[in-house]
Amino acid sequence: MKPLVIGSQDAVWGFALVGLRGQIVATEQELLQALDNALGDKEIGIVLVTEDVANLARQRVDMLMAHSATPLVVEIPGPGGPSPDRPPLSEILRQTIGVKI
Repeated sequence: MKPLVIGSQDAVWGFALVGLRGQIVATEQELLQALDNALGDKEIGIVLVTEDVANLARQRVDMLMAHSATPLVVEIPGPGGPSPDRPPLSEILRQTIGVKI
């Protein structure tokens, strides 16, 4: 199972430096299409969506984070860092997969 990063250009390029495949998105439609493609790809086991991009389609991302088992959808901070009103990544992972890191 492979990971996929969906985010802004800076985030996707940053993850590409460590060998992770990504999809650059800038609009809600591009995000929805990237999510649909990821959900249909049996090789993808986890989808990392940056917070700045997740805000383009907040309801869909939240629904997938709560209900998608494969691939697992996880929201991560964007290049600007986490928003102060969002829980830390460790808490998101604990809520999503039930493991405290």
